[in-house]
Amino acid sequence: MKASVTAHKDFTIAKIDDRIYASFLEHLGRAIYTGIYEPDHPTADKNGMRQDVIDIVKELNTPYVRYPGGNFVSAYNWEDGVGPREDRPTRLDLAWHTSDSNAVGVHEFSDWCDAVGTKMMLAVNLGSRGLDDARNFLEYVNGPVGSAWGDLRKKNGRAEPFNVDLWCLGNEMDGPWQVGHKTADEYGRLANEVAKTMRAFDKNLQLVVCGSSNADMKTYPEWERIVLEHTYESVDYISLHMYFANHAHHTGNYLALNEKLDRYITTVESTINLVKANKRSKHNVYISFDEWNVWYHSREQDKKILEGNAGWPHAPRLLEDIYNFEDVLQVGLILNTFIRKSNVVKIACIAQLVNVIAPIMTDPMGKAWRQTIFYPYYFASAFGRGTALQLAVNCPGYDAEVADNVPFVDVSGVHDEAAGTLTFFAVNRHESESIETEISLQGFGAGSVIDHQVMTHKDLRAVNTAENMMNVAPSKGTGAALKDGTLTVKLPPLSYQMIRVKLA
Repeated sequence: MKASVTAHKDFTIAKIDDRIYASFLEHLGRAIYTGIYEPDHPTADKNGMRQDVIDIVKELNTPYVRYPGGNFVSAYNWEDGVGPREDRPTRLDLAWHTSDSNAVGVHEFSDWCDAVGTKMMLAVNLGSRGLDDARNFLEYVNGPVGSAWGDLRKKNGRAEPFNVDLWCLGNEMDGPWQVGHKTADEYGRLANEVAKTMRAFDKNLQLVVCGSSNADMKTYPEWERIVLEHTYESVDYISLHMYFANHAHHTGNYLALNEKLDRYITTVESTINLVKANKRSKHNVYISFDEWNVWYHSREQDKKILEGNAGWPHAPRLLEDIYNFEDVLQVGLILNTFIRKSNVVKIACIAQLVNVIAPIMTDPMGKAWRQTIFYPYYFASAFGRGTALQLAVNCPGYDAEVADNVPFVDVSGVHDEAAGTLTFFAVNRHESESIETEISLQGFGAGSVIDHQVMTHKDLRAVNTAENMMNVAPSKGTGAALKDGTLTVKLPPLSYQMIRVKLA
């Protein structure tokens, strides 16, 4: 089987925003406690943060981390997480039926972000709280000393403002499961007033309004239209969330799900354009896809806690999906979609970063390791920065539940002009055949292959563990060659590959 791809220097999609490689940490399960924060751990730094986790997160070069939720934020009192730890209350979290000690709050999280070289993307509670608390939180985080909230921040150990520029106006407010769930009109009006108030403090803030929690919501895409009718001129982004599952263990259908993702983004992009046209606006609103990942492996084991049959445990094992090789392919496909949609998707946050549906796992008082999905996320973040190319792909396809004629080869291309490189990320969805792929490079001049990474495994269910951390890992590829402007590469069945070209 063969596939052909054309990449032309002048046919581009958009400059890729580095923030599509952002991430997410929620006060959920062990994401925070025994995830990033474990003061008794042998590697803990002076702030109680696990240095082994910091070192792995640094590899990902994730530019922003969304915090503190997620569903958790919709009943969160930010004041509980500031001041002396011994004075902080333990609260019951209604979202995940657990308890939270508040040992980590905005100060500790900011210090951790500094340690890993990232920035905070903060969410305000628009579920159980509202405008005044959002305003107070913003002033505490960014306000000057000499004001009441700035002076309190100084009293709590930090005189300088945190200078957080990216804020989420609540979380999944379309969801009936959400504490403080609202209709689109209720939420849109509140979000607009909060946005206006936050901009009165700082007109340069970047604000994210809640879109649909998933593409199967009955209110989608009317939710987006109504919310944007209220907020269009006051916000910069509308959020989307989507999780990917293979309950039926049907590989072909599972690996076609990014076709649904593509339609989801395209539909919301069209809705944005409709509202913009109706308002005769010059303002642009983009998409913040601030929750995405594979999530289904842990659902059965989580039921006891989530249904309230385990009391109110602190930092239990929740949503700890153990990812397999098949999930590597899925994550590669999702990231390819974000690259191809970089004209409208400007922020994307893998949910989450540590332990909770995460590329990084830890054992309490033990090891930290990279899950299988760490690697496609790492490769995209490290080498998927630059300009997304508009590729022309000619490849056989197959019919799946979510779409017909799904191409066996899914590929994205990135031109980093400053570095003088081309990078291609390719997934072969075919379950039994290798695909000889030719990529015609037009307008780029001469070049040579400088890196070729391949991920394959004979067992789709293979996983990484603390005892076998490299069971599923990339290896150096062979056979990729560039001659006379054509890059040739063989894609084994069910494989992920990254090929990098240095231009002369």
